Amino acid sequence: MLLNIKRTLGFCLALGLAGCSTLPRGAAVDNEILREADDENAGFAIYPVTKAFLPSVATWPATNTKSYNWIKHSHGAATNIIRAGDVVNLRVWDSDANSLLTGPSEPAADLGDSVVSPAGSIFVPYVGKVNIAGRSPDAARSVIQRSLESISPSAQVQLSLAAGRGNSVDLVGGVSTPGNYPMPNNDFSVLSLIAAGGGVPKDMRNPQVRLQRGHTVYGTSIDHLYENPSLDTRLRGGDKVIVEEDDRYFLSLGAAGSEAQFRFDQAQVSALDAVSIIGGVNDTRADPKGILILREYSDAAVRPGVRGPRQTRVVFTLDLTSSDGLFSARNFAIHHKDLVLATESPVTNARTILQLIGASFGVVSAATN
Repeated sequence: MLLNIKRTLGFCLALGLAGCSTLPRGAAVDNEILREADDENAGFAIYPVTKAFLPSVATWPATNTKSYNWIKHSHGAATNIIRAGDVVNLRVWDSDANSLLTGPSEPAADLGDSVVSPAGSIFVPYVGKVNIAGRSPDAARSVIQRSLESISPSAQVQLSLAAGRGNSVDLVGGVSTPGNYPMPNNDFSVLSLIAAGGGVPKDMRNPQVRLQRGHTVYGTSIDHLYENPSLDTRLRGGDKVIVEEDDRYFLSLGAAGSEAQFRFDQAQVSALDAVSIIGGVNDTRADPKGILILREYSDAAVRPGVRGPRQTRVVFTLDLTSSDGLFSARNFAIHHKDLVLATESPVTNARTILQLIGASFGVVSAATN
């Protein structure tokens, strides 16, 4: 009987060791993923993340993310500038009893609203067309008053301006009060517009600002604007501004603290940031020497003459047990749609086998009693 028990245990141990790749577990062991790299026909390339490697990967093309340019701030006039499409209201005061514009009982004449024509002019009775585009409201008032001197030397002009499309901007979304906003002056900036719309909600993750000017879209993050006043772009009439949450994300799988999709919560997320965001790695299952980052590049990144990876599919390996590995992980940027995989420690398989053997002992013990 004892000999049969020993034979049974030996068979279970051999079976467990031979089939450890099929044991129950939540992730692959790193050598299961990386062993194909030595094959000359391997469809991916492997790069350990080290201090020496960081300068090289920093020059590689970006992946999965559209890059935007931005416009630096420039100073404009502290007053508004009249443009085509603006609406001008004129009221003329004249004390002359023989005035062509007013009467004895009406010292002021309301000439109503006039839309500034595409040529930049408005029509003034008894004068004709007066060009006022490109002038401040006060300068336009002076021009109109001078034009009336030939028919009414004592006339005084009052002018009010309502901004048209050429003197207003659209705040499309991402704030509490989106809408069309007249430009109060020619130095109206992106941050001033966002403030007028109620500001950015506090719960918005890493807000991104998009400025549509004509057929071109510019972009940056709101934090970047806060930190760099020189980037608070001056708006032009017809601009559209959108504030939206950062849509970039990365994935985590394996023996990680959490297996999920994670949105970027800042402009740059390092590999060490990513490990922290996913809740670290499982203390009892993960191999801290086997943190893998899987990334896909476009075909253009591997063309001759382009500084980039050897293959479109790349696996970056992190060793979080060494100082160089930790420092390098802190300076290695995660890209949109990267997969962070915490591989299983080989010890986990051994522990599983021992648990199976222990269970076998229990079965045998019960059978011999």
